[in-house]
Amino acid sequence: MILPLFLWDADVNYLSFFSGALGLDLGLEKAGFKPLMYCEFDKKCQETITLNHPEIPLLGDIRNYSAEDIRKEIGLSKTDSIDLIVGGPPCQAFSTAGARRSFEDERGNVFIHYLQIATDLKAKYIVIENVRGLLSAVHKPSEHDEMSLKNAKGTALEYIIHFLEEKGYGVSFNLYNSANYGAPQIRERVVIIACADGSKAPYINPTHSQNGIFGLKPWNTLKDAISNLTSEQNQACAVFPEKRLKYYRLLKSGENWRNLPEELQKEAMGKSYYLGGGKTGFLRRLDWNKPSPTLVTSPTMPATDLAHPEEDRPLSVAEYARIQQFPDHWKFAGKLVDQYKQIGNAVPGDLGYAIAQTIINHDQGNDIKPPENFPFSRYKFTTEKDWKKAFQNK
Repeated sequence: MILPLFLWDADVNYLSFFSGALGLDLGLEKAGFKPLMYCEFDKKCQETITLNHPEIPLLGDIRNYSAEDIRKEIGLSKTDSIDLIVGGPPCQAFSTAGARRSFEDERGNVFIHYLQIATDLKAKYIVIENVRGLLSAVHKPSEHDEMSLKNAKGTALEYIIHFLEEKGYGVSFNLYNSANYGAPQIRERVVIIACADGSKAPYINPTHSQNGIFGLKPWNTLKDAISNLTSEQNQACAVFPEKRLKYYRLLKSGENWRNLPEELQKEAMGKSYYLGGGKTGFLRRLDWNKPSPTLVTSPTMPATDLAHPEEDRPLSVAEYARIQQFPDHWKFAGKLVDQYKQIGNAVPGDLGYAIAQTIINHDQGNDIKPPENFPFSRYKFTTEKDWKKAFQNK
């Protein structure tokens, strides 16, 4: 049995890095974790944090701080313990879209700095949240490294695991679909949980499932999340150009460009009509009876349209916030484009809550094992065990 690292009848603290608009943090705080600090580089996110939690110390660019600096900034002595450090370092270096430079990228260096600070602070638990691309991202130690990209797939994650294990942490990870934890959205994120005592936390136990399989609650839908918002609440909203609206007027809930008459399909898609790929994000009305697709930083990007199921408009800021599980009273700083971006980059609160519950149960020696063969995501080779088979035996 694992001896508890902290007592749950006392305040359990955490430090938040790359805090964004505090989506993940809302879930952690709901579970009882108390923030000692937020750290965020983006100016509009900083303003959002200050609007909602002005009482919590807020630091800027993580690269400007060492572990010792951080302790001084928030008034912790060298002997004061830190229960949890959580962060989602910039994901662009590992994005599945476009060229991926991983740790060669400056943002990759920020990732390494985060690992160094978290371990230097000797946090009892470290959580890393990132995009699916991290599973196959490449770590090239230098620009002169001759390893092929094919053979190097997965080496960035290998580096992260090795780094943490060298510091004595036990590491577990998986790719999780947020819909399996109550979010009304198909949003998949890699979550790494590292334990200072060398133990391994179990996979995060799901609370929901597609069609209610495994005896769990069925996924929450878009209708569950946004149908009771008023027109007044939805006033902050982007607009589609008329050239797209004329097609949307012909589409029903859950339909996209493929549901148009063939001649209109060709007219609407232009040259893209003849290209390969599913193109399901083009001229897409969301389905009331399904979770939302993954929110992106704007609901009007042509390849990832996020149109209201019935009304001839994109999702509003309030609808975005509901889907990402922000409370209605939450304030977002900046212009419309800034607000969409902050919300689109967030992590749903229920996934944060599930991460916290996993840590709490593990710390108390009460691990809850998920159902056998549970589909944590839509993809293969994403559990720690399967990933090692796929990438370490390449």
